[in-house]
Amino acid sequence: MNTNTEIITLIPPDIIKFVLVTLFSLLIGLEQRRLHIKEEIGRLFGTDRTFTLIGILGFILFIVDQNSFVPFLGGGLVISILLSIYYFQKIKISQKFGLTTIITAFITYCLTPLIYTQPDWLVILIVVIVVVLTESKKALFEFSKKFDNDEFITLAKFLLLAGVILPLLPNEPILEAINISPYRFWLAIVVVSCISYFSYLLKKFIFPDSGIILTGILGGLYSSTATTFILAKKSKESNESHKIVAAIILATTMMYIRIFLLALFFNVELAILLAPYFAVFVGISAALSFYFLKFSDKKQFFLPAVQNIQAHTNPLEFKTALIFAALFVFFDYITGMVNTYYGNSGISILSFVVGVTDIDPFILTLFQGKWTIESSVLGMAVINATTSNNLLKMIYGLSVGNKAMQKPLIVGFSILVAVGLIISLFFI
Repeated sequence: MNTNTEIITLIPPDIIKFVLVTLFSLLIGLEQRRLHIKEEIGRLFGTDRTFTLIGILGFILFIVDQNSFVPFLGGGLVISILLSIYYFQKIKISQKFGLTTIITAFITYCLTPLIYTQPDWLVILIVVIVVVLTESKKALFEFSKKFDNDEFITLAKFLLLAGVILPLLPNEPILEAINISPYRFWLAIVVVSCISYFSYLLKKFIFPDSGIILTGILGGLYSSTATTFILAKKSKESNESHKIVAAIILATTMMYIRIFLLALFFNVELAILLAPYFAVFVGISAALSFYFLKFSDKKQFFLPAVQNIQAHTNPLEFKTALIFAALFVFFDYITGMVNTYYGNSGISILSFVVGVTDIDPFILTLFQGKWTIESSVLGMAVINATTSNNLLKMIYGLSVGNKAMQKPLIVGFSILVAVGLIISLFFI
């Protein structure tokens, strides 16, 4: 035991806790001082010194009687009366109705029982959150204005479905024709929605003015197909064709990452099998994106870039979830039928066909299905579905994009499709 540790052990625990209460109270008080620095001193009931004294008062009244807490509760009552008088006078004089400072004072008074009864990390977290929240009034106000009218209602519905209904669903299949249990079925919807919603939040609140490249990355987490379609349409409004192609290929890169994360969540064995092949796809698509971005015509960079591209709407809308659920059940039923009557070859053909739709429901069916299908066949089906989907995205881009992006788009997706076909041969 070193000297510093020995010295610390000699300090009574109450002294250490008193120092912590004083420091935390002073920190909160200093933040209040900074927050109200422009206000007249006479209009405030106190800041740094007052909050520190409130914390010390709470400490004194708490340690006097730690069994009944009568002194501490009595002190809290007195402070409540004093703060109530201040609050009503404040309303009368200044017509301001905010309670933030008063509630912060109550939290400061309660620091002592927190320090004595709760772990240190929790106390520090509470102090940090109090300081951040009181300091972020204007930022939170500006942040709240970015929400759409029905966004909280949509999120509330999702939380109800994910946090209330999901735990109540049975984990055994109800019908023989559909071998996915209601719980696993709804869990897939929740997981996909969470990934999509994370991309949506990043795009809307963290990177609202994101350019073409970042739109491709964030949009790919949601839907690389939808992002490809929207970026290709935007190409007619911009001369940065190579940059748009790079963004479209990056959206496909994120598709592989999203699918791998889903596999890792639902079927670790299949995720391990797919990992080296997906690493190849990610590496090639990222290299293609870098090539198109790095070696595009330099004069394009002096032209206005396309900003504020809305790659998708709120992915937590209830209609979207219902469509996904219907597709999930449909593909589960079809996959089971094809496997029963046509075997591995049928699964391989089906995987190419579903590439022209939303491939997530089909892929999640493969990840969660309990058929007697070898992992190599499932891996081939996933590769085929992504290859077919890449072909669809190339067609979308050629159909709605400008002519300048046709050649790089054909080159990029042709390489990815060719690599996909070659890799699928390894599973035969």
